Amino acid sequence: MKEGTTGGIKKAKMKKESEKKEDKNMIDDAILLMDNYGPDSQALHTSLKLAGFDCPAVVLEDDGFLPEDVISVYGFFLGDFRAAMGAKARPKYFNEITVPEYWEISGTNSGGKVQDLYRERGKIFYAEPKHRRLVKVVDWYDEKGVVRSSDHYNRYGALWGRTIFNSRGQKVNRTYFAADGREIIVENFVTGDIILNEDGEVRIFRNKTEFALHFLVRGHFKQSRIFFNSLSTPFFISNRLSSQVKRDILFWQEPITNEIPGNMQVIFRGEASRTATVVVQKKDTYDRLTALGAPKNMVQKLGFLYPFEKENAHRPEALICTNSDRIEHCEELVKALPQMHFHIAALTEMSSKLTGMDRYDNVSLYPGVKTAVLDELFETCDYYFDINHESEIVSAVRRAFLHNHLIFAFQETVHSEDFMAAEHIFPASEWEQMRTCAEAAMADTKVLRKMLQKQKKAALAESVESYRSLGNGKTAK
Repeated sequence: MKEGTTGGIKKAKMKKESEKKEDKNMIDDAILLMDNYGPDSQALHTSLKLAGFDCPAVVLEDDGFLPEDVISVYGFFLGDFRAAMGAKARPKYFNEITVPEYWEISGTNSGGKVQDLYRERGKIFYAEPKHRRLVKVVDWYDEKGVVRSSDHYNRYGALWGRTIFNSRGQKVNRTYFAADGREIIVENFVTGDIILNEDGEVRIFRNKTEFALHFLVRGHFKQSRIFFNSLSTPFFISNRLSSQVKRDILFWQEPITNEIPGNMQVIFRGEASRTATVVVQKKDTYDRLTALGAPKNMVQKLGFLYPFEKENAHRPEALICTNSDRIEHCEELVKALPQMHFHIAALTEMSSKLTGMDRYDNVSLYPGVKTAVLDELFETCDYYFDINHESEIVSAVRRAFLHNHLIFAFQETVHSEDFMAAEHIFPASEWEQMRTCAEAAMADTKVLRKMLQKQKKAALAESVESYRSLGNGKTAK
């Protein structure tokens, strides 16, 4: 090989490595700004972390139970609760809230209440997962049964906020407390004003956008690139900042109906100060946007990087999680698939209708299932049947997806369609097609793998390279 050629290859490699480092720095210089830390926000944050990017996650709405690596705009000014509370820093159990003498606290796996003899005085709301009965909010009622205040507790068991309501049950204001009980922030829901007590000074902000902009300054994020997933306050914040290059990105995770949202049209018309790219994270929404005429050079489709827990081991073990005995065609499927073992788990006790299923050799029941047992079931099962009516428990479909279960559902019972292939969702009247599909997967490993690939494709499972491309110039001046 000629010397010149060797030198050219070496220079090309050095250039490529330099570009990679530059792309990564563009992401590392960004912050992820979100209204709240819901499932889609969590999925985006996780994807960026799995791609290897150190991208601080910031939320505007704090529920008191944010992960340690998520920053709250309000919590930033309240101080370090964990350090302040020391050994006492743990979530408050439902029967640990303070109530007047002789008042009674009671609770179930879905919520709790406070009673004075036969009168209900308060309602307790739990943090997820609810069956752990950890207090997030307590509503207090007046003599007429109207909510007049809400106490907000955090993951350290501290009272960090109190919301006041008027006589019609409408929110008036919320006070945020530091770990030592001092009032730090007061938010007026009527006027929109936010008052901040900071370093001995009182600062007044006209709205949440101004307050968040002050946070960006105090947190040294004002020059950062902003990734955001909402066209409300996060977009307003991005639009208030100036930049010579449009490098902020909107990650759109909501459905689109008959028209493109107004603020998204602002981006497409080139009128947004820092945003020129919309990344759509749901396939149906992407198709709808393009059909409505969204400019293709400003829209791209990008799903999520998923932290899969295990590979599918092709075991004929199926899981159903339910708190209801209304499980669509359960008995028919159990009898039609004798080679499949069905594990039915509930956080509550089971009715006689459900316990009667124990007469089948290929059924195991887990009433009042413990967390450790449920974790083991997700590990040992390779199929999940989303066929229970009523609400979903323990985010079961998402957990099944992350454990590489092949997921089946009925149209009448489906809970989280984003994690399923459309071909694996059947009308209840055609339950036998579900049976046939399950039989085909159990009979042939190749068929099972193809079905799992369809499932991942439907969920827009992405590669690390797809996320790294966010820094490669998908921006506009």
